[in-house]
Amino acid sequence: MIEVGRFHDLNILRDTSVGLYLGDETGEEDVLLPNKYCPEKFEIGDQIEVFVYRDNDERKIATTLEPYVLMNEFSLLKVNDVSEVGAFLDWGLEKDLLVPFKEQKQKMEVDRWYMVYLDIDEQTDRLYGSAKVEKRLQNKDLTIEEGDEVEIVVYQKTELGFTVIVNNLHRGLVYKNEVFEELEIGDKLDAYVKKIREENKLDISLQAIGYKNYNDPNCELIYEALQKNNGTLT
Repeated sequence: MIEVGRFHDLNILRDTSVGLYLGDETGEEDVLLPNKYCPEKFEIGDQIEVFVYRDNDERKIATTLEPYVLMNEFSLLKVNDVSEVGAFLDWGLEKDLLVPFKEQKQKMEVDRWYMVYLDIDEQTDRLYGSAKVEKRLQNKDLTIEEGDEVEIVVYQKTELGFTVIVNNLHRGLVYKNEVFEELEIGDKLDAYVKKIREENKLDISLQAIGYKNYNDPNCELIYEALQKNNGTLT
């Protein structure tokens, strides 16, 4: 099955007046890649990486454009329009991403930016956005440990520093006195788990922890040698 909301490596099945029809190895389903996204040169059987979503007629369609947010991830998006069903946000594709009213923390306004999570309605197989970030995050069952390198999205600025989304799963905090660069809401960065406190609260550092904080490649070699020789160099 060719799932919506994801990238797929699909094979060219046939060439038509409206574009190329692509399919996976199962041959059970095909999707259209419109002419505007087709390569100039191709052969039947060639493989193309595409993102699959639903068009205005709710048909699965492929594109070579890259969306600003992927399934089960967060990104800062701009509102293009608002209607009686919700807000429509620019996510880099032809069809804007709908954020229904029930998935808005407050009423969204045109030209404003909001942190949004990409989700799917399991019953209708339609993609939608949600601005209810907190309900998508949990720290009860952590998937990370102290010292781990993680990916973060800057979510909110607070008196203590910056609330960040960690690996699209958890909530963390970067203290303001440990920030030595300009941070903006929506920034995506590599960071490190500095400390796991009570109730699994995460202290996040933008700098590597311990010896990893040194840029000299010899530090890594020395550290590995110490580990192999019980803490001594011979």
